[in-house]
Amino acid sequence: MAVPTNQRPFRKLLVANRGEIAVRIIRACRELRVPTVAVYSEADADALHVRMADEAICIGPPPNKDSYLNIPNIVTAALVTECSAVHPGVGNLSEMASFAENCEICKLTFIGPRAETIEAMQDKAEAKRIMRRAGVPVIPGTDSRVWNEQDAVEAARPLGYPLMIKATAG
Repeated sequence: MAVPTNQRPFRKLLVANRGEIAVRIIRACRELRVPTVAVYSEADADALHVRMADEAICIGPPPNKDSYLNIPNIVTAALVTECSAVHPGVGNLSEMASFAENCEICKLTFIGPRAETIEAMQDKAEAKRIMRRAGVPVIPGTDSRVWNEQDAVEAARPLGYPLMIKATAG
């Protein structure tokens, strides 16, 4: 069901991602009659998400660090194209508290969690503690860091084997 133009949630939305996720966001915005701006690196000028969006703007050369992960370029692109909101897609920017902070500073609506929430969830041990306090079921395991083999053996005792060891970050 289409939303009347005078009831659109955003004036215009910048999609700060590429590929299939960008295509899906653009399609959803089209259904809501929200104009979209695609970002692209010089290598992706002919990509599907670029062709599908209402507007597109180049944000830099092909290395991701110079384009899709370049926060100043992406925020500037949103401002130059007069967007009122930014959707980071999944991965990369959606997991960077600094990106959400920059959007907020520039008065852009960030489609995602607040910067503080992103920051809290970056440490998996802290994230488990927060979720447990909120009553969210979590898998059995330790909330503390495992610094050496002895720590791992002690943490594994009450859990049993097999088990998985996961870094708290990344």
